[in-house]
Amino acid sequence: MESFEVLVKKYLKPIYSFVYRYVGNSQDAEDITQETFVKVWKNLKKFNPQKSFKTWIFSIAKNSAIDFLRKKKTIPFSDEIIDTFADPAPFIPELSLSTILEKIPSEYRMILFLHYNDHFTFREIAEVLEESINTIKSRHRRGLIMLKKILFIKNAPKRAS
Repeated sequence: MESFEVLVKKYLKPIYSFVYRYVGNSQDAEDITQETFVKVWKNLKKFNPQKSFKTWIFSIAKNSAIDFLRKKKTIPFSDEIIDTFADPAPFIPELSLSTILEKIPSEYRMILFLHYNDHFTFREIAEVLEESINTIKSRHRRGLIMLKKILFIKNAPKRAS
């Protein structure tokens, strides 16, 4: 029981943040996070110690969020993702991070968040999202290119007519 408490303390906040990005609602994210830990507890004996626990628990969270969304038939990924960042202050004067990220499709946002916010490796992201590592790397690169384009267009000097 003490080991499980340690797991909950270590993974509660990252799992909640991850799930919140899928469902965009704090109450639903809380319920799905709780469900994730119940599933982890029930299936702990099935965990393969040769694999990464981190990717295993995030896979359970992802599948729980997807199952929830299928039942609810809502669109995943909230526009209020800024809440998951430690410092929600805009890093460019007139442009907030949420405004920039709203313009990027969710499959790119999720990879950027997992890599830069949750410090996942590309291999871990590939395992959690059940995609090939090359797909993850490609989406990461495309997401960065999209961010650069958005930043360049918004901050480009205005030309005189």
